[in-house]
Amino acid sequence: MMLLLQNHTEGLCESMSHHLVDDLLERWYPLVLDAECGGYFTNLTYDWQIPSAQNKMLVSQARHIWTTSEAASFLPEGGAYCAYARHGLAFLKEYMWDGEWGGFFQIRSRRGGDSECRGWRQEKRTYGNAFAILALARFYRLTQDPSALHLAKEAFQWLEAHAFDPAHGGYFQFLTREGAVIDKSSPYQTEADDKHECGYKDLNSSIHLLEAYTELYRVWKDRTLKAQLTSLLGLIRDTMAAEQGYVRLFFMTDWTPLSFRDTPIKTRMLNYALDHVSFGHDCQTAFLLLEASHVLGLHNDARTLLTAQRLLEHSVVNGWDQRCGGFFDGGYYQDDSSHCTIIRTTKTWWAQADALNALLLFSHIFPSDRCYRELFEKQWEYIDAFLIDHRLGDWFEGGLDSEPDNIMAPKSHMWKSTCHTSRVLMNCIALMGDELQMNAGILERKHALQELINHWKRM
Repeated sequence: MMLLLQNHTEGLCESMSHHLVDDLLERWYPLVLDAECGGYFTNLTYDWQIPSAQNKMLVSQARHIWTTSEAASFLPEGGAYCAYARHGLAFLKEYMWDGEWGGFFQIRSRRGGDSECRGWRQEKRTYGNAFAILALARFYRLTQDPSALHLAKEAFQWLEAHAFDPAHGGYFQFLTREGAVIDKSSPYQTEADDKHECGYKDLNSSIHLLEAYTELYRVWKDRTLKAQLTSLLGLIRDTMAAEQGYVRLFFMTDWTPLSFRDTPIKTRMLNYALDHVSFGHDCQTAFLLLEASHVLGLHNDARTLLTAQRLLEHSVVNGWDQRCGGFFDGGYYQDDSSHCTIIRTTKTWWAQADALNALLLFSHIFPSDRCYRELFEKQWEYIDAFLIDHRLGDWFEGGLDSEPDNIMAPKSHMWKSTCHTSRVLMNCIALMGDELQMNAGILERKHALQELINHWKRM
């Protein structure tokens, strides 16, 4: 039996290794490098063609820098990926950083100038700046390039000066070019397509700021950074997580949860984007909480482990599709019901990747609890059957079981790139592979993940 399990694991690992290199990384890079204007192309068709419309958003540009930095460390031929990361860094420094007011612009044109795309204009977002910090810190960890760390520190200080709320804690998401907070009463009113979120604090920018500050703290043991990272960890764990075991998405300035549960059904449905259960975010948050606590060196942090486990368990119990597999995109606690109703049966690619990542981690933290490993394998089976494009490479934007038209959907746009898929595949390969056959980069990742796992196994 043990030999069968070992052979199965080795076969799974080999399949994932092939998929990571041949179907993902080598499909994307160097194809997305914009040799003429710098940075990375944003939009790719379903069959890897590059259309003419190519605005450049901070989040997607930063995610490519992060992914290629990760690949450079992981693969034996990493030198090429280091060059791909450096290529993106140049555009980030020259065109996306605001040399006059500080902070990173949310959007630029293909050539790095102003853009009318989605109405962001010269506005800034905490979410986007978080990804820039993440990318810069990761690139510095790879190369020891002092200019990358310097810019990461500048972005951190800009966010702390402009986005941090000293009265109630946490961070405001919407900012003008000058760094003024945009809310419903501010002199400047945004016309961007995310304006329905304006004036609220939110989970998504908070967890990715947690992720970014965690990466920055790995390379810069600054006292203020440590305090803010610790505060973010506590805020997400103790305030954003609901009693039922999921994370709420939006809040008033004083952290009162935004809820439409007691409103008429029409109003509720119109506001599902602001108020629902996002199983993908729950799985993502579980991983990021454990990572942040570990990097901070918090010992005996049983509270964080319990919260992370509850987030994953809630997703498994309420969000798993018993018929086809995979996690649904959204649920809701209707009226006074204690039952979570599925309101979104779609299965977005990033949510499936982050669920796989969380299940992998918990299968190692709790090896005697076979349900995590079994569900991990079922989740991979779902991804393999309905998300991976076995003909053209990469993943579809959502599972074909619920959205068959995704077979012709773009491979890339400003919200879809390679970071979620690459991370989980690298983690799977590192944790499941044969140590004797690993190159130095994979072995280094394996040891780092094992350190994280051992930290939590001691709880």
